[in-house]
Amino acid sequence: MVIGLLMLMAVCALPQTTAPPTTLQINWDKVERTSQTNASFQIVVNPPLRPGTPVHDNAYLAVKDLGADYVRYVPWLPYPKLGVAELEPPKDGKTSWDFSLIDPMTIDFLEATKGHSVILNFSTIPQWMFKTDKPVPYPADPEQVTWDYEQGTELRDPTGKEVGEYFARLLAWYTQGGFTDELGKRHESKYHYEVAYWEVLNEPELEHHISPEMYTTIYDAVYEAMRRQHLKSKLVGLALAFPSGNPQYFEYFLNHKNHKKGVPLEFISYHFYAIPTPEQTPEVQQYTFFDQTQGFLATVRYIESIRKRLSPETRTTADEIGAISADDLVQGEPGHVTKPIPNSYWSLTGAMYSYIFGELTRMGIDVAGESQLVGYPTQFPSVSMVDWDNGKPNPRFQTLKLLHKNFGPGDKVVSLAPAAPGAPPANPAIYSLPVVTKDGKKRVLLVNKRDRAFDVSIPGASGGEIEFVDQVTGFDLPKTAHLDSDKITVNGFAVIVVTLP
Repeated sequence: MVIGLLMLMAVCALPQTTAPPTTLQINWDKVERTSQTNASFQIVVNPPLRPGTPVHDNAYLAVKDLGADYVRYVPWLPYPKLGVAELEPPKDGKTSWDFSLIDPMTIDFLEATKGHSVILNFSTIPQWMFKTDKPVPYPADPEQVTWDYEQGTELRDPTGKEVGEYFARLLAWYTQGGFTDELGKRHESKYHYEVAYWEVLNEPELEHHISPEMYTTIYDAVYEAMRRQHLKSKLVGLALAFPSGNPQYFEYFLNHKNHKKGVPLEFISYHFYAIPTPEQTPEVQQYTFFDQTQGFLATVRYIESIRKRLSPETRTTADEIGAISADDLVQGEPGHVTKPIPNSYWSLTGAMYSYIFGELTRMGIDVAGESQLVGYPTQFPSVSMVDWDNGKPNPRFQTLKLLHKNFGPGDKVVSLAPAAPGAPPANPAIYSLPVVTKDGKKRVLLVNKRDRAFDVSIPGASGGEIEFVDQVTGFDLPKTAHLDSDKITVNGFAVIVVTLP
């Protein structure tokens, strides 16, 4: 009796698929586009990434091992002492430039990404550069979070020159060995790192409520200040939080007539997070997240129509892609205790990012940046790509690793035939992206949008290999297996790379 019950339980624990396999009809000779999409991610500065923490070494080991380009590094507003290098205005013949807390974290990042292009975004403007009724305080403890540092909507220098000079000096500290401050004093750093891109501000429509016109003024001022310093880094613009609600930013910023003569528009950027409502269970969230993703992809197509019309040479990075739990949105309330996050959530959000990566590849977007390396209780734990106790990669990072290894610029995206002309996919829960890689391999990305298993058949796959991340692999590295038939079982929220023989 007991043995029979245990056997029944074991069978029930295995993936159950009753429907016939979905067969993918791939036309390997019909190329739809050459990919230009890079799988990347962002790192937001927060205390667990400071040297000496249990998170630091493992997290940066994962960053270095990944070897991605266009990694975005953001010292952000909650920790002014970790992200603002001049916290007080010049006074009595002195300045307050201080990199003692900022350098250790930034240098660790630049060393871990050495040899790869990076995007630096010191997003927080020193508060004293804004008009306010009284000076805005900041915590003496660099690890104490504050959400009140950014105040005011009007710069004390409306030309943006003061802001531009601040950012140019900051960049020169890391790329030119130092800078000369506002009072003519030289500050030496001896750093000469390569910084390919500097992103101007972060989510300006939220932070200080900066208008498209004012943002463009600041952007141009940053460009001019950096050129006066002979800095070679290119600029990334906009970094919008809600691109679907702010088309006017794209219309204004991408119109070259609104910029000073000679200011190039190298890159635009914007963000997307799926966000459930508080009452939604994990079973419901799988539908919510992918439905919201469809809305984001529609927004991307709309932005692309603006970009191609006004500035077709400008490239695009969607440099914050992720999900935020409803619980994280109330993390600042008194007495809040972070709710446990089920392991299935990490797999769901990894599958969601993989689907977005595939569709951005089809649309010709240059960078798909997952967000973010470290989150932890009080600081958006649901966005984390590593375990916030020890820094080891979770399924979100492992999925990025899988995509970065197997797909990239130069791949030929080939045609996937529908069951009938204009018909939807045979199984809407399974997403597929077939490519011929730049080294000639036939490869298919499979993403399961649902928390149940499905069978997929790929003609010619027998004898090939699969590499995958799912709820069974969990926090481990992606696993590999040999295919003895064309049929592949795709477990719930699995991300699988199929390489044909």
